[in-house]
Amino acid sequence: MSEKVEVKISRELYEKAKKYIEEMGGFKSVDELVEFVLQELLSEEGGGELSPEEEEKVKERLRALGYI
Repeated sequence: MSEKVEVKISRELYEKAKKYIEEMGGFKSVDELVEFVLQELLSEEGGGELSPEEEEKVKERLRALGYI
């Protein structure tokens, strides 16, 4: 297991992420959701390039969370 570090986000964004988890499921915590989103964005799988469809899915997720 990798060492964890603290990342600070606004309370408003945290509450949106928490609500998303409650409504949509799939994640055990806000930490898990944030780690997933970052992994998706920073993934080097496939040469680091996302297909247009994958990029749109990531953008939709980020919009739903209030990141963009």
